Amino acid sequence: MAGKGTNPIPGRPDGAPSELSQDISQWRVGERKRLIGLRLAMSADERASKTRAIAAGLDRLIGSPQGRIVSLYWPFRGEPDLREWSTKIIEAGGQIALPVVIAKAQPLEFRLWAPGEPLERGVWNILVPSSGRVVEPDVVVAPVVGFDAANYRLGYGGGFYDRTLAAMTKRPFKVGVGYAGARLATIHPHAQDIAMDAIVTDERGSHEH
Repeated sequence: MAGKGTNPIPGRPDGAPSELSQDISQWRVGERKRLIGLRLAMSADERASKTRAIAAGLDRLIGSPQGRIVSLYWPFRGEPDLREWSTKIIEAGGQIALPVVIAKAQPLEFRLWAPGEPLERGVWNILVPSSGRVVEPDVVVAPVVGFDAANYRLGYGGGFYDRTLAAMTKRPFKVGVGYAGARLATIHPHAQDIAMDAIVTDERGSHEH
């Protein structure tokens, strides 16, 4: 069932595949703008409360991080800020990696990082580790702009996570995180889109395949 405010492609049933890629691309642009606007309109307190619920859901889903590498992200444009949760991962014996954009249309690079280690401004002015060993994480936590019941994520349109996951030799556990209001009936996935293994929001612990 679609979340409130879902905006299906005009003239098409919810979830119906379209042969017109341009239609879908234009629809995704509109949905990104709408959903990012919704999360930016939240108060800081509301965003923090929802983020705590998401962190608790991740704890239940992932379990002990000891000996595992968990890829997170530096928060951007109102995304859930999981930096406090990343500290708990390290305290529990896990390691944190952050994604780095190397070049357009190329896979991401994951670099180990811990709080206090140097960061630099990367693409889109997002902070990324200045150094840090390049790794393939055991768990990839990816922010979503939107998501659907099949665990497909709507991102920013660059295809970086899909491209990266397709190229990895390790098969990590893939978790999308976002606010419950970002749920869509379908993102109208393309062949190159890769579904997450689970989605965690502030209203549900997870939805797994």
